[in-house]
Amino acid sequence: MSRIEVEHLVKDFGGRAAVNDVSFSVERGALCVLLGPSGCGKSTTLRLIAGLEEPTAGRIVIDGRDITHLPSKDRRIAMVFQSYALFPHLTVAQNIVFGLEVRGVARAERDARLGKVAALVGLSEYLTRKPGQLSGGQRQRVALARAIVSEQPVCLMDEPLSNLDAKLRQEMRVEIRALQQRLGMTMIYVTHDQVEAMTMADQVILMKDGAIEQAGSPVDLYQAPATVFAARFVGAPPMNLIAAAGPEPSVVTGVRAEDMRLAPPTGNGADAEVTSIEYLGADTIVGLRRSDDGDAILVRVPGRASARIGERAALAWDPAHEHRFDRASGRRLSAFPPSTDRSPA
Repeated sequence: MSRIEVEHLVKDFGGRAAVNDVSFSVERGALCVLLGPSGCGKSTTLRLIAGLEEPTAGRIVIDGRDITHLPSKDRRIAMVFQSYALFPHLTVAQNIVFGLEVRGVARAERDARLGKVAALVGLSEYLTRKPGQLSGGQRQRVALARAIVSEQPVCLMDEPLSNLDAKLRQEMRVEIRALQQRLGMTMIYVTHDQVEAMTMADQVILMKDGAIEQAGSPVDLYQAPATVFAARFVGAPPMNLIAAAGPEPSVVTGVRAEDMRLAPPTGNGADAEVTSIEYLGADTIVGLRRSDDGDAILVRVPGRASARIGERAALAWDPAHEHRFDRASGRRLSAFPPSTDRSPA
């Protein structure tokens, strides 16, 4: 296991900072997810750690050793790519041990590691097949096995599940997390999928425009988003944002869909019209609008909702579940003091 430290990392491309003063650390044996939308700098950050890009400024330290300018092959890092990067003319076994052969690992050692790793990822029956004879999930397991067999203390993964269907992604999330914990690897995992981040990570680094927007545990980001961007990016459905009125026009109030309730209409301007109903089995997402040009407000209700499209309803929630943000900066403010239920004014 290795500790990773990233210090004031910068990467410029033609005068544009793809990574802009990024600093974070990953503890030994932890799984850290770099999360964010396309173009936020997460994959570039990973490539800088891997040695596939040269930083403009900053340092990368692993276990106290400055590796910032070391060749990739000398960093003791394994990597899994989105494309799997398998050799189509080689068998599964040959793909898995290819890196060991290049490094001159003895045949007996290669065979021993291959048998152990193939059993670990469920590929023992497929070692003589070619990648073209495998499913997407099996090819991903080959790429994972190739990383594990190298026995490096750090593993980097760049959007490894994006080519899989929803069911396989869910299965592989569980498998990767279980393997990471079982082997004690320190892992940095890049994704734009907040579900992957929330279900797999010990630590999430949320990025926006080349910089860190918020860092913390999945619970931290969900329960106490530092900005409007974090509030909307983490969580499905996204947090509802409601403009405050009256004495606090500079404040935006955020409420999660599961923390809102539908109430009988009051007949005043706070009522909203039901515009969509998504039945998901265990619960239903009800979409409402307070005006034609207003943003949708989403309410998660248990089971099947009794609401109908076109009906009007009031919205209510416990103030303890409110999140308050400054309208100008988007930064988090203190919460409202506990009081009675409220609905938008």
